[in-house]
Amino acid sequence: MTMPASAPSAAAIDGLQSIRASWGWFVALGVAFAILGFVALGHVLASTLVTVLYVGALIVVGGVVQVIHAFRVKGWGRFFFWLLAGVLYVVAGALMMYNPLLGAGVLTLMVGVALAVEGAFRIAAGFGTRPAAGWGWIVFAGLITLVLGLIIIARWPVNSLYILGLFLGIDLIVNGVTTAMFGLALRGKKA
Repeated sequence: MTMPASAPSAAAIDGLQSIRASWGWFVALGVAFAILGFVALGHVLASTLVTVLYVGALIVVGGVVQVIHAFRVKGWGRFFFWLLAGVLYVVAGALMMYNPLLGAGVLTLMVGVALAVEGAFRIAAGFGTRPAAGWGWIVFAGLITLVLGLIIIARWPVNSLYILGLFLGIDLIVNGVTTAMFGLALRGKKA
């Protein structure tokens, strides 16, 4: 006898019960994230620099891994391409860590361009679904994203000192509030 696809398995029920039992940890984590978000907003320059240093370190690690990978795939005939790409990653990451203000400028411009392009694609996607209900919301979201990207680009490089820290702070606050709300919602649920 087979069970319907909508019926939860015993393992899923056990997993849900263990998550519900940890509702307080979700609330505590959410509060911690929100506090860190407000700290980041209070120190946007420091948050921006820490973000750039973190990204730079990740790029250096990625480059080192790619250089190691190049020596592992010598037989593929593309050894120098892999090696060059890895070395460029290491150099780019090291430059970001050496001069985080320059790195912040580059990352901020990339974020602005990415948002503008994403917004344009969302607008096109929204108009492409125009007969469907709710297409206007997609266009609206695309317009907001496009305008945000254009504002970042228009204010670049001056805004490079605070945009990344501002985004980090807002992300931490939103993540904190939603995680805490998730925990509070779990508290109210009974198995």
